[in-house]
Amino acid sequence: MTCWKDVPAEALDIAPNCSVVSRYGIGLDNIPIGRATELGMLVTNVPDFCLEEVSDHVMALLLATARQLLPLARTPERSGWTRETPRPIPRVSGQTLGLIGFGNIARALVPKALGFGLRLIAFTPRLRPEDAPDGVETTNDLGQMLAESDYVSIHCPLTEETAHIIDDAAIGQMKRSALLINTSRGGVIDEKALIGALQEGRIAGAALDVTDPEPPAAGNPLLSLENVIVTPHAAFYSVAATAELARKAAENVVTVLRGEVPKNLVKAEVLDKENCRLPNQTGVQ
Repeated sequence: MTCWKDVPAEALDIAPNCSVVSRYGIGLDNIPIGRATELGMLVTNVPDFCLEEVSDHVMALLLATARQLLPLARTPERSGWTRETPRPIPRVSGQTLGLIGFGNIARALVPKALGFGLRLIAFTPRLRPEDAPDGVETTNDLGQMLAESDYVSIHCPLTEETAHIIDDAAIGQMKRSALLINTSRGGVIDEKALIGALQEGRIAGAALDVTDPEPPAAGNPLLSLENVIVTPHAAFYSVAATAELARKAAENVVTVLRGEVPKNLVKAEVLDKENCRLPNQTGVQ
């Protein structure tokens, strides 16, 4: 079982009796899934973990940046009783929230965002428009979504395809008034490009629960810029969510060790392999 730590392929190579690698969470970028599958190991995760918590956190970050809560909270001590803010405060209702990726967390966000009167547009090449929930437009044109959005929230996993999906060119397609929100993985953003854009005013601000690397190095400008909120990869957290995660991750392991197929098997093709390590197929204990 693993949570944050990377699992090197070499570790799997020297574990001949390992039947299952259980991810204590959703993301799988720290597990060499391909190598595990080659070796006949089952890989599991908990894809419905913290859906409410992360989607709540996205809305909290969106509202905090849109309403400029941090500058306003500091104003009484710094400047007295004034309502001056670094930039104009928009009316959230009627603005556009763009979603990069449309998995479980993004779907959990939909009713919350619609409740604030936001228009939703999702960049999700694999979803047919007719399959989108009510109130959600879809597009396979990232540039279109970026150009139309007042807020861009990232919900895709970190893969070779999505690494630095937000780079200098992508930022250049965003509105200067746009706010970028990331609760996915730090590596989906080119951090150097983001810092430059924030310092130069090419986008209005960012709210990040993840960075690359984590934790960010001392002196990282993201930690001191007035138009940035950084939280320490805490969007997943609630007492209920962590208790549920522990139970479901353990259930995945127990299910495999009983010789049964787990509900949250990541690569089903492993079951067809001659060297599959599901105990009732191989005798592995």
